[in-house]
Amino acid sequence: MTKVSLKVIAQELGVSTATVSLVLNGKNKKGRVSSELSKKILDKAAELNYVPNSLAKGLKMGHSKSIGLIVADISNVFFGTLALHIQNYAEKEGYTVIIGNTNEKLDQMAKMITFLNSRQVDGLIITPAEGSEPLAQALVENKKPLVLVDRGFPRLDIPSVLINNYEICFRSTNQLIARGIKNPGFVSYKQDQFHTNERERGFVEAVTKAKLYDADNIKKVSYEHLANDMDRSINELLNSKKKVDAIFFATNTISMAGVKSLLKHNVIIQRDIQVMCFDESEAIDLFPFQVPYIKQPIQEMAKKALELLIAQIEDRGEKAPILYLDAELIN
Repeated sequence: MTKVSLKVIAQELGVSTATVSLVLNGKNKKGRVSSELSKKILDKAAELNYVPNSLAKGLKMGHSKSIGLIVADISNVFFGTLALHIQNYAEKEGYTVIIGNTNEKLDQMAKMITFLNSRQVDGLIITPAEGSEPLAQALVENKKPLVLVDRGFPRLDIPSVLINNYEICFRSTNQLIARGIKNPGFVSYKQDQFHTNERERGFVEAVTKAKLYDADNIKKVSYEHLANDMDRSINELLNSKKKVDAIFFATNTISMAGVKSLLKHNVIIQRDIQVMCFDESEAIDLFPFQVPYIKQPIQEMAKKALELLIAQIEDRGEKAPILYLDAELIN
């Protein structure tokens, strides 16, 4: 199918391309083109299936009207939901979103940044992989509009949208203790990331304050070998000298793997062992037992991240902050 241009529409109606452009770009606000002619132009554009070249138009103005979104694991319901909300908000602002996935791999994140820059995206929203601080710093030095979401690098002056990981985990652990828990365990990833470190710090400070801290009760699992590592960790927690009576799982993916492993070990959850999860999951609703979980404000995170990014893209001169949003414990 031949692409229809403004010139073709103008020739069909015997008017100038400038007149057609005014109408199709919504710039006929002062009535420079009569309503009758405007209607004819809009009808002819529809008849000829005219599609505006938004990329070319945007580049002439210095913008592509597109943004890149790089997430850690698109199969994770948290990141899938985050991507959905970012895309919805972006569309309302006239932006398209190109989504990339890293599978928690640093080299994949570097490839996605290169790819998205080659597509001339106006800015990037990233949930950074472990060890990607230099990549983020390079983007800042190259003056690429950038927002980090869910995870951040507090040592770098980069606009970020995070949650109160330390505070919510400290409060949630205290709630377990208030229920009479005497020997809680904690399972997180084998990684050095600010958000997971803060979650562990909240747990450790709560149990230390209650004089319940036991280093052997803190287990680490790998993203690549999650099921096997989880089975090993659960086995160790169940067969230690003093069996744990509660387990706090640090992410929703870890939570699902942990619950599966506990069931394989014939543990009756919330009777034999109390469980607390980070992030909600539809799977929780299917359990025949009530599982407390920490609910992140995903929609608000998406909205704030996009607002911070567009402010940079449009060079509003606003100081780009690091925002900490409150998560909520759902019992």
